Amino acid sequence: MKTIGLLGGMSWESSALYYRILNEEVKDLLGGLHSARCVMLSVDFAEIERLQMAGEWERAGERLAEEARRIEAAGAEMLLLCTNTMHKLAPQIEAAISIPFLHIADATGAAIRKAGLQTVGLLGTRFTMEEEFYAARLREHWDLEVLVPDPAGREIVHKIIYKELVLGIVREESRREYLRIIDGLRRRGAEGIIEGCTEIGMLIGPEHTDVPLFDTTRIHALAAVEAALSE
Repeated sequence: MKTIGLLGGMSWESSALYYRILNEEVKDLLGGLHSARCVMLSVDFAEIERLQMAGEWERAGERLAEEARRIEAAGAEMLLLCTNTMHKLAPQIEAAISIPFLHIADATGAAIRKAGLQTVGLLGTRFTMEEEFYAARLREHWDLEVLVPDPAGREIVHKIIYKELVLGIVREESRREYLRIIDGLRRRGAEGIIEGCTEIGMLIGPEHTDVPLFDTTRIHALAAVEAALSE
């Protein structure tokens, strides 16, 4: 079994989900007392969030690249960046390490293609929904059509992530807002919804809607287990 490297803390709420999913999946596949071989470095999200809001992406990339090097030095044989938004800096992080970088959009694109869907709605932070680093990769690498909410919807989705979900707060009122936005994307042609922020799965699950959901946290973690157990 290869050692999985996790660059987490963005937020720790979703990083904890990564750790649980990795270990549960390894136990399910191998049985007995098996668990995942992994190394996690968890950053202080307050520092990263300040750089995001200040638009200091170069500095954020330098910080995460250095942390990625530390994870590799600790023995990791592959790297997961446990956040969708910071994949904006994936090229900078990949350039800093020699181990494989498992891109969250590629794992998600593969899952969508496996489900036979073509058009999907994307929910996430404002950066993920409005910039091209995520949707363009899905279009170019996986030939998917990607829809995002209107500006008002994007603001609601973003605000709930930063004011509630990253703090572990799950409110029924916010769930209703997300479901309303998901329904709007469905009416525009979305056949499924990408939960393109690693905390969204805390709020919206398959029990809340009949629209197919692609929980990027779970998809990413399962792809890592597959890679770790492959020859």
